[in-house]
Amino acid sequence: MGLFDKFKNNPVAPQDFQAGANSTQKIVFTALPETFEQFCSLPQAKMETPFDTAAMTVLAFCFYPENKELSLRMLDFLKGPQPLSPMDKQFIRDRFMDKDYVPRSYFDGATPENNYLPAEPYTITVSSNPYSYQNEGYATLYIKSGGADSPRSMQLRLAKDGKWYLWEQLILADIRKPESMNPWA
Repeated sequence: MGLFDKFKNNPVAPQDFQAGANSTQKIVFTALPETFEQFCSLPQAKMETPFDTAAMTVLAFCFYPENKELSLRMLDFLKGPQPLSPMDKQFIRDRFMDKDYVPRSYFDGATPENNYLPAEPYTITVSSNPYSYQNEGYATLYIKSGGADSPRSMQLRLAKDGKWYLWEQLILADIRKPESMNPWA
């Protein structure tokens, strides 16, 4: 059973990273992982660009409603030398109360009208702006949710090993409810 099967598959299209203003990259997952090993074998798991790490973060959060331990393990992998703290885990748990649809909303085609079911191939559009690289060694990128009016940010940090790790995310904020949960829809 695939990750999104109940709502309706590992290689990803390579993207070139160019640090700079107003860059947009579409990270395309032609297949979704089902295990931690498959997650780690995705091309984006090399974390060579902040765009890859941002997209992988969204994917890791999608696992939380079904398998919290797997999702947290994926997030720890993306956090690198600074794993999730107990406070981080509590924050994540609090954000997922009755809102399992939030991470799905970051995939292209996922909207309240279709209950945040992503279009295939699974694509996450990640953007930078003129201020994304103001602090050396950090990148602040933005991802549009189908349920929010403005993009949400994520900060990535470049480590000595040349990989971009998840530093901070603000993508679990509330969004519009799916129509199936909205009594006024």
